[in-house]
Amino acid sequence: MIFHVVTLADWSAAPDLPYAPPSLDTQGFTHCSADRPTVLEIVNRHFRDVPGPLLAVEIDERGLTSEVSREGGSGARYPHVHGPLDRAAVHRLWEVRRDADGTARDLVPYPADS
Repeated sequence: MIFHVVTLADWSAAPDLPYAPPSLDTQGFTHCSADRPTVLEIVNRHFRDVPGPLLAVEIDERGLTSEVSREGGSGARYPHVHGPLDRAAVHRLWEVRRDADGTARDLVPYPADS
């Protein structure tokens, strides 16, 4: 499983289409993380000041139609999906729980009753 951090608003904007973040156009890939601790690090580094709910989309990479490469250290921490995220490959959605200052503390199932 790999994870992609996205705002709830962006993820919900076109639910019938594969999700294609701006980085796909600007960098040629969709940024992902290999595990939950790395998701929290990424949120604290890059999303602390982003308003609104954040999701960590858990993806079974075997269900993706796009190629996945890995970068960073051992090569496993930062998967890059070289195309949009197929919604059929989504295993689970997680809400990023943050403190008042935006610090990510935990991931909880989204929606909460799932």
